Amino acid sequence: MTVSLTPWKILSSRHIYPRFRVDTVEVANGKTFEPFVFEFRSWANTVAITKNNEVVLVKQYRHGVQENLLELPGGVVDEGENPLEGARRELMEETGYSAENFIEVGRIYPNPAIQENTLFCYLATDVELTGEQHFDETEEIEVHLVPLAELIELARQGKFKHALHVAVLFQALMHLGQV
Repeated sequence: MTVSLTPWKILSSRHIYPRFRVDTVEVANGKTFEPFVFEFRSWANTVAITKNNEVVLVKQYRHGVQENLLELPGGVVDEGENPLEGARRELMEETGYSAENFIEVGRIYPNPAIQENTLFCYLATDVELTGEQHFDETEEIEVHLVPLAELIELARQGKFKHALHVAVLFQALMHLGQV
């Protein structure tokens, strides 16, 4: 059975904090409520693979879960910046690695119920250490090189825990024909 889904009608919007909006909406049955929307900028993350088939990962503290996590390099795409350039910049800033070969392997929504941004997923191959890390003022990052097969196993075991990074890894593995 096919159901026609009706977009919610936005009656009003107000910001209660920068990039944190509350909409008053009317749904198909006439009821109203107030969902929250985070107006985050887009993000770009990269599965960066060296010539030795090692993935360049970063380990950093994540306050929400109060743990040090292994993650893919990446972050916020600056205002007016092309997502590919943001991915290249973040890879260099966080790891000191760069590559000529970047391929967009997907675009996903991090949490479309409450966020309006897009996560751009990239695969970079033949990455090389070509510079030094340059951190934002709140960053402290360790670089780890992990064989691709080991990273897949870490994800399988639930030890590669950042859900969005698992999704980016999945996009890259599909592109590589490994899924």
